[in-house]
Amino acid sequence: MNPQFLLWLAGAMAIFISGATASRAYVASNNILILILSLILYCVGNLMMVRLMREGGLGLAISASAITQLVVINIIAFIVFGERLSVPQLAGVGLGVIAMALMLLPAQRGA
Repeated sequence: MNPQFLLWLAGAMAIFISGATASRAYVASNNILILILSLILYCVGNLMMVRLMREGGLGLAISASAITQLVVINIIAFIVFGERLSVPQLAGVGLGVIAMALMLLPAQRGA
């Protein structure tokens, strides 16, 4: 996987995670400005995903994005909002991490 793809993926994930955190903050505060901020962040994140889809393909870009968001948003939910996952849910997150590691391995040539 090329470093530029991973850099764009990290940037998009930071924006999506900020949007998700703002959405959760909106639920707690009911402040419409926080909701608007969240929507803007999601729009910017989706525009960044278009470039990732061009570089890595739809399947890889969306899968890597979804799994990265899954892990990071669960960390934020645990640390900031005090939410907890059950053991089967934690196993699912772990399987997602393994799946992403396998997807990001270099493709075999001539197979």
